[in-house]
Amino acid sequence: MTRTIRIGTRASALATTQSRLVADQLSQRLGREVELVEISTEGDRTQAAGTPLAGTASTGVFVSALRDALLDGRVDIAVHSLKDLPTYAAEGIALVAVPAREDPRDVVAARDGLTLGELPVGSRVGTGSPRRVAQLHALGLGLDVVGVRGNVDTRIGKVRSGEYDAVVLARAGLARLGRLDEATEVLDPLQMLPAPGQGALAVECRADDELGDQIAAVLDDPHARAAVTAERAVLATLEGGCSAPIGALAEVVEGDDGEELWVRAVALSPDGALSVRMSATGKPNDAHGVGTRLADEMLADGAAGLTSPAADKRQDA
Repeated sequence: MTRTIRIGTRASALATTQSRLVADQLSQRLGREVELVEISTEGDRTQAAGTPLAGTASTGVFVSALRDALLDGRVDIAVHSLKDLPTYAAEGIALVAVPAREDPRDVVAARDGLTLGELPVGSRVGTGSPRRVAQLHALGLGLDVVGVRGNVDTRIGKVRSGEYDAVVLARAGLARLGRLDEATEVLDPLQMLPAPGQGALAVECRADDELGDQIAAVLDDPHARAAVTAERAVLATLEGGCSAPIGALAEVVEGDDGEELWVRAVALSPDGALSVRMSATGKPNDAHGVGTRLADEMLADGAAGLTSPAADKRQDA
């Protein structure tokens, strides 16, 4: 009898929705029974306690407990928001699949159906992300950017209650929850580059488990894999030389000589007053190299001088 595939997931509504998407695809494509196993993570506990993630020392606060459950055999695979993954490898664990990616852009959920540009000067806009804070300031709209924590309901609830005029969220999360109608504006990447890996899921498995090859064969999307590989290479390289808020977005597009990978990235001072913004192109099969070279150019052009104290750039939601 073929054993049931146990999927480790955080307990939040968004995490379980994402894990069910993976579970449904595995059930359909592999013909296997699948069950979700909820795991409590450090990120969930600090979020519930109201502790700001940007001040935590750990970079993988939503990841480590799931990986522990994977390694000790409580679950067979783990599903993460890919942007939460640390950029360094974890011993004994393989990233076996990056499924097809949701739209990675950010959105605004504002009172009265307003866009960012329509909000009056001094409007309170909530976000817990240093990347979004810096890019909001860089737009020069005179907004009062304030911190916000909690799940989608909590954040949008602060707008409905009148505490905030708007919040900035990941479009992918709203889409997966079936709540896109609550977004009042989708932000163009020219205004705000998303977090590296935003909108993508990561499916991890024990490195020595043959299940990984089966999952890769039915779930891994080569375009999504190339894009996030480039974005994470940008992040890893920039983190080695600066601690500034970072945004990056890569896409596989059709070029004159076949498929090309186009990568855009930005590193900013916390107040958005200074930034280094660059782009690069290359082959999808050299995604890591394209991202690394782009980040090296950014560091040489001044990104190394941009600093942000204790900023954990992966905790966007």
